[in-house]
Amino acid sequence: MSTTEHDSDAYAEELSRISQHQRASTTARITVFQALDAVGISREQADEIVSQLEAGAVAGAHTWVSEGSAPHGSEQRFEDGWFEGVRASSSLLLRIADNTAAQRGRAESNALLLAHLREKAAPAPAPPAQEAAPAVALDAKEVLAAALRCTWALTDPDNFLIPEASEEILTVALSAVGEDERDGYVERLEAFAAQHRERLEELLRGWGPGSKPAEYGRYMLVGQPESLIIYERMEARPFLLHGKWEGELEDVLLGDLEFVWGPRVRLSR
Repeated sequence: MSTTEHDSDAYAEELSRISQHQRASTTARITVFQALDAVGISREQADEIVSQLEAGAVAGAHTWVSEGSAPHGSEQRFEDGWFEGVRASSSLLLRIADNTAAQRGRAESNALLLAHLREKAAPAPAPPAQEAAPAVALDAKEVLAAALRCTWALTDPDNFLIPEASEEILTVALSAVGEDERDGYVERLEAFAAQHRERLEELLRGWGPGSKPAEYGRYMLVGQPESLIIYERMEARPFLLHGKWEGELEDVLLGDLEFVWGPRVRLSR
């Protein structure tokens, strides 16, 4: 293995570990907000508490970096460069700590989105007795398994922020698959993921769990495998998707996905 390949593998491992920490942090933050709300702490106070805790963690990293020293016996030029890098890193960490301590509004955003996602959709009316069942029925588990196999989906059901919402979202998304499209839909979804692989990976890095936009409680469906079906429906049947979504799930959830995907037909904005 070449040095370049080794460095690339090591960097990929670092990114994977950072992503794990970021997802765990987001989940922990939501849990803390819920716990504080349960004991009567206002959302304004909760924001301040969580922001101070996170700023303190960054300040700890600042102390650790600033107290470092160049390897013993290093040349003067190396030491000068070392301390210049330490000063630059320390200044950046200080700015991050200041910005983190000033963050507000996340408790409110998380509370609203959790409430939206957990609100159960109204049951669909039973079809008339004389109405024939569709010739081809979609297997929701099979479609979800296909979405999970895609390389862009970095989370699994155990790591979803709101696992209880998964079935509801999947049901609405699959309801936008027309009867004439159900035969071979799994293969069509896999082909869609392969065709748009780079776009999906870029979207997940920029808007998914652990990203800066996601820290503020938005774009919570980015990274859930059900969103792959929603993107595919945005391209194939945007009007049908919007019609099925309306009145069943909160418009903001579909609007966020439309914004990051940029569909050919934008309906929620």
